[in-house]
Amino acid sequence: MHGTFIWHELMTPDPEAAKAFYGHLLGWEPTDMEMEGFTYTSFAVPGFPFGVAGMMGLTEEMKTQGIPPNWTGYIAVDDVDKMAADYQSNGGVICRPAEDIPGVGRFAVVADPQGAVICVMTPMMEDRSTGTWPTPGSAGTVGWNELMAGDWEKAWDFYSARFGWEKDMAVDMDAMGIYQTFKLGDHGIGGMMTKRPEMPAPYWGYYFIVPAIDAAVEKVKALGGTVLMEPHPVPGGSWIAACVDPQGAHFNLTSSTR
Repeated sequence: MHGTFIWHELMTPDPEAAKAFYGHLLGWEPTDMEMEGFTYTSFAVPGFPFGVAGMMGLTEEMKTQGIPPNWTGYIAVDDVDKMAADYQSNGGVICRPAEDIPGVGRFAVVADPQGAVICVMTPMMEDRSTGTWPTPGSAGTVGWNELMAGDWEKAWDFYSARFGWEKDMAVDMDAMGIYQTFKLGDHGIGGMMTKRPEMPAPYWGYYFIVPAIDAAVEKVKALGGTVLMEPHPVPGGSWIAACVDPQGAHFNLTSSTR
């Protein structure tokens, strides 16, 4: 599993409101779990027992530290302590040292040398047999992981060395530069490019798959979210849109259907 995105997590100031928003938008069914000092919510696609994403509330300490509402991805690694140390020794930062989540795995929060934050995790083995998880590419799952880097070519060297990613299709975006997609084995994972100057900092963004893009965008608006970029086509035949939920977390939508 090394190098695979295995989880996506929302940190929000209002978990109940976010639960309602994403439940209506993506059809997710929430399950709350009481942890030590906080409640963690797992989101599942109807008909499947295991979650595809999670959520927790921003604590007052996190708010004081300036952590905004956000979606974060988790990348599976063989040894999380070794990976965190490797980040640090190669210009990255350990934002939160490795620690155990009982029954789940061991994780750390790290930032690459350009400042984009991600989580790395050595998970415990889970039953991913047929019928327990939705088919990759189905509605309600994360279909794409995207890095807006300070310099995508330097970022590529950093990430490919650590996670074994390989270059896939490169798309010339004219004045915006090259959009480099990447894969692990035969499985496409995501893409990266150099961020636009007006973007304040490098960051990872995530695309949730919906049955039809136009209907989903209208639902975002009706539920109190904001559409930053209306639906438009991308190479490969998909449609995408960029959005912000009512609590301020950025996310993207994608569909093969207009």
